[in-house]
Amino acid sequence: MRMALNVKHTAVGRACALLSGVALLLGIASVRLSAQEGRFSATLLDAGMIYEQSPFPSCHASTVVCLADGLLAAWFGGTREGHPDVCIYASRKTEGNAWSMPQLIADGIQDDGVRYPCWNPVLFKRDNGDIVLYYKVGASPRKWWGEYKISQDEGRTWSEKREIPRSCLGPVKNKPVRLPTGLILYPTSIEVMGKWNVYMETSAQDLTGWEKIEIDNDGFDAIQPSVLHHEDGSLQILCRSRNKRIVESWSVDNGKTWSKLSATSLPNNNAGTDALTLSNGLQLLVYNPITEGRNRLAVAASKDGKAWEKLIDLENQPAGEFSYPAVIEDKNGIVHVTYTYNREQIKHVTLQITGSPATTK
Repeated sequence: MRMALNVKHTAVGRACALLSGVALLLGIASVRLSAQEGRFSATLLDAGMIYEQSPFPSCHASTVVCLADGLLAAWFGGTREGHPDVCIYASRKTEGNAWSMPQLIADGIQDDGVRYPCWNPVLFKRDNGDIVLYYKVGASPRKWWGEYKISQDEGRTWSEKREIPRSCLGPVKNKPVRLPTGLILYPTSIEVMGKWNVYMETSAQDLTGWEKIEIDNDGFDAIQPSVLHHEDGSLQILCRSRNKRIVESWSVDNGKTWSKLSATSLPNNNAGTDALTLSNGLQLLVYNPITEGRNRLAVAASKDGKAWEKLIDLENQPAGEFSYPAVIEDKNGIVHVTYTYNREQIKHVTLQITGSPATTK
C-alpha cells in the first residue's frame, strides 16, 4: 500500500510527520510523500527502523555507506553515551532484504584490559573498494583518540583495530571525501574545555602520511564539519556550532587553505548535521531547522551552497530527539538518510530529490 500527497510550505512538516507516523503504526511498507517549495522537490519513498530489538538500550551517531548490493550502517550503542560498555554496531541491507540484526564490530577494550566507550563511527569506501570504519575511543570527547578497522569483504569481516597517529583524529562525525589528488580529506574538530575548534586532516589512500590543516574559527565554537564540493572546484564545509547558526568555511585550493569561519542563515540547535553534493551537482543538507531542542529534522537543498531551500521535514513532533543524521546517494540516485530516533533506535529513510543546478537557474 502506498500513500501519495502533495503539500507546500507550512503543511510540509505536518504532512510528513503524520504520514511517517501512520506508516510505522500500520506497518506500511513504503510511504510516498512529495514536498516542494519552489525549484526543488523531495519525495519520501520509504521510512523505517533499522532494528526493532537490540542487545543495547541506547544508541546514537549513525553512519552509512553504499555496498555493491546494498547498504552498510553503523552507530554506537550501549547502556548510555559515555558508558564503558558502548561499542560500535553495524547492520547490512542487501537488495530486496531487510536490515540484518545489529552485530558488534568494534569495542574500546585496550591491550591492558582497560575498557573505554566508543564514539561516532564513520564509514568510508576508499579507491580500492575496501571499507574503512573510523571511530573514537576514550572517556570523553576531550580525551578520545582515533582508531580504525578495514573490511575487504563489504563489511562482513573486519581487521584488527589500528590507531590513527595521535596528532590527528580522523573524521569526527561526518564522512571524508576524495580529493582530485587521491588524498582523503577528513572533516574534523576538537572539543577541549571552554573551546570547540574545527579543522581538517588528510591522508593517503593507504591511511599513511596524515597531515593537519588549521582553520581560523574566528571566535565561533564549532565542531563536526561536513564537506560539499562545487562545480568551480571550490570546497565548502558546514559545521555545528554553539552560536545558534550553522557556520561555514570555503577552500579554493583543494583543501590546502580555508577561509575564516562565518555564520550562515541556517539555524543550529548545537546538534550535528550532515551534507552531501549529489551526482547532479545539487547541494543537500540534513539538519535540525531550529535553535532549541531536537524534535524536528529537515532536508534542505541549494544550487550554490549559499541560498538554501527547506524541502521536507523528516520529523516534526512536539517532543523527542531526532538527530545526528548521515546522508549518502546510491548508484541509482536515491538519497539515504540515517539518524538517531529518541536514542533508542536508528531510523532509515529514502528520498528522491528532483531539481538540479542545471535546471533551476
